[in-house]
Amino acid sequence: MVPVTTQLIKKPLQQQAIKTYQIGTLSSTQKAIIFDSGTLISFSMNGLTDLIRKLRGIFKGRFLITSDVKKEIIDKPLTIKRFELEALKLQALLDEGVLEMPSSLGLNEQEISTRANEIMTFANKMFSSKGKEIHLLDIGECSSLAVSKMLTEKGIQNILAVDERTTRMLTENHEGLRNFLQKKLHTKIQINEANIKFFQGFKFLRSTELVYVAYKKGLVGLKGSNVLDALLYAMKFKGAAISEDEIEQIKTMG
Repeated sequence: MVPVTTQLIKKPLQQQAIKTYQIGTLSSTQKAIIFDSGTLISFSMNGLTDLIRKLRGIFKGRFLITSDVKKEIIDKPLTIKRFELEALKLQALLDEGVLEMPSSLGLNEQEISTRANEIMTFANKMFSSKGKEIHLLDIGECSSLAVSKMLTEKGIQNILAVDERTTRMLTENHEGLRNFLQKKLHTKIQINEANIKFFQGFKFLRSTELVYVAYKKGLVGLKGSNVLDALLYAMKFKGAAISEDEIEQIKTMG
């Protein structure tokens, strides 16, 4: 029987055409979704970590987090009473093998760290104002980008699950990010053109696209005409950088 490629994501991105991410034809070791901390926190804070389990069940690939992301979503929150419960739920996903470390695909931790620091240096030298460089990314985001680069080099198809606007715009729309920063900081921003090519080739999705897939696949377990609307807005209010227009665009996809 010939495997049929399943369309996992139709993703509104800025004002570009809707993009798709395909799953279904590759073996389980040949593709991965790399989760940044914000996306998993969005699921956890909305009480939707079980959807991660269910999504992993239909995805013939790996769900990865880096050591730096683990520190942000599990290790440090476990020491803070306010966030302890969410951290325990995410720890359970790791213990069950729903989430895995990059070593499961043969990546070396030291190389990830070296590549992440390199990416962070390039990212934080991309924009400047009045001779002062603008800090954009921290080590968690950069470690996820490093893993994506390393998997691509190994021929492993991958996509980054990132809710935060800056990381996505840095790689997909650096001019848009410059305009955004100029409005936010009320100053003229210069771009280091030599660094642009370093951030090309990444693919992204957000928690909103993931809950859309869960909804379409019947994984949510709720009924009613406003379930998708509620899911999308819950993610928006818990950190996903998505506009109301984009939410409406997703809802029209049925």
